Amino acid sequence: METLEFVIYPDGRVQEKVTGIVGASCAEVTAAIEAQLGQVLSTEQTSEFFAQTVHQSATATAQTTFSEW
Repeated sequence: METLEFVIYPDGRVQEKVTGIVGASCAEVTAAIEAQLGQVLSTEQTSEFFAQTVHQSATATAQTTFSEW
C-alpha cells in the first residue's frame, strides 16, 4: 500500500514521508507535490528506496508414462 504522509510545522516547513514504494520511483511520485511546496531542504532515503523488486516466475512440467501390465 502506497502512503504519503505530510507534517506541516507552525513555521511553514513540511515534512513528507513516503512508504510502500520500492526503489527510486518515489521521487517520480512526489516530484509534482514538491514543486508546488517550494524548496526542498533535505531528503533521506529509507530502506524501501534501496530495496529491489523481486520478479518471480515458475514453470511446471508434468510428464506421465503409462505401462501395461
